[in-house]
Amino acid sequence: MKDYFPNVEKIGFEGPDSDNPLAFRYYNPEELIGGKKAGEQLRFAVAYWHTFCGEGRDMFGEPFFERSWNRYADPYDRSIAKADAAFEFMSKLGVSYFCAHDRDLAPELDTLRQTNALMDRVIPHIQALMKETGIKLLWGTANLFSSPKYLHGAATSPDAKVFAYAAGQVKKALEVTLALGGEGYVFWGGREGYETLLNTDMKRELDHLAAFYRIILDYAREIRFEGQFLIEPKPKEPTKHQYDFDAAHSLAFLQRYGLEPYFKFNIEANHATLAGHTFQHELRYSRMVGKLGSVDANMGDLLLGWDTDHFPTNMYDTMLAMYEILLNGGLAPGGLNFDAHVRRGSYEKKDLFLSHIAAMDAFAIGLKAAKMMIEHPFLERGIQERYVSFDSGLGAEIEKGPVDIHSLESAIIDTPIPLPASGRQEWLENYLNRLLLSVVR
Repeated sequence: MKDYFPNVEKIGFEGPDSDNPLAFRYYNPEELIGGKKAGEQLRFAVAYWHTFCGEGRDMFGEPFFERSWNRYADPYDRSIAKADAAFEFMSKLGVSYFCAHDRDLAPELDTLRQTNALMDRVIPHIQALMKETGIKLLWGTANLFSSPKYLHGAATSPDAKVFAYAAGQVKKALEVTLALGGEGYVFWGGREGYETLLNTDMKRELDHLAAFYRIILDYAREIRFEGQFLIEPKPKEPTKHQYDFDAAHSLAFLQRYGLEPYFKFNIEANHATLAGHTFQHELRYSRMVGKLGSVDANMGDLLLGWDTDHFPTNMYDTMLAMYEILLNGGLAPGGLNFDAHVRRGSYEKKDLFLSHIAAMDAFAIGLKAAKMMIEHPFLERGIQERYVSFDSGLGAEIEKGPVDIHSLESAIIDTPIPLPASGRQEWLENYLNRLLLSVVR
């Protein structure tokens, strides 16, 4: 591998008193937390697209990041250089996984046949880098949103040839994921939605989306791909409304079309807030319905109405996220993928390390605090006490069911009803603050 980061040594753990910006202060991958090493609990992954394909572009600014691995004119040379830079970076950062779209690994050419041929030339080099470094593919996916052909969607496009092309593209992406030993495959419907119902047959598009998934599931069985399939919910942007709006919408879709057994969810923090939820809400909902499979770890700017994909540094969020993940029994074969990019003003290559270090330390703190929440089940006991009226008597009859309206009315018609107990939300939030402070002090 060419040395693209010559001024950075392998990032090590130096403890909370370290002043070294290129060191972990809280993330020690070898530290035992809850009976497992922190690295095994967190299963960090680097997003190939933002980290190695990002150019500093935003909706108001032209690309300007001068990444030396992206300067090659020949698409094969550029793909090889990008892979070399990626595996050098990930090795020095000390992560075990990466995630990638097909078009991150090799660009699209004029035809699908030409594109697939280029991919076939690039993949052996990536396989060799994976073998050399021990870094694995957490999950693969296909970019079904960047090309102009997908301006009206891919699986939900009104053009049958676009639908067919998308199927062919996913066919190859699934083959690549299998060849690289990917532990999962993610569907993100980047443009699977609508801008206006004035020109949209919503039922037909949803039927097509379900048919698309069935086609891919059939092919996965054909090639014996046994990884976990994941759907990544997102409410909007670039479309006004996307069909995988949030976890609840996605579950309803799967149930309606008989696809529920085959999918779990890849929950992204920034997508949760765009849907009007908290990160914890989407994790909790997915966990309680048995669909929490993996996580895109980032955060958004709540003052902006789009997907900013910042690196996650809010320790309150990481604590509550890890609480749900630990209660889920972990994420394997999923993980914590940093679907995040440095801000436009953070353009130096060193910033790629600094941003990942900050996020990894934040999740390490969150993991330790979440473990304390579970070891001292203050919250769980409080929740149980709050619903104690349903453990016996009338409440137990309601939960056991069925009860009729007449029996409910007769049970309370002559009884004054006192106020329920205080929710004590501020006290609970103070308790979480105490846990966080005990970890970082």
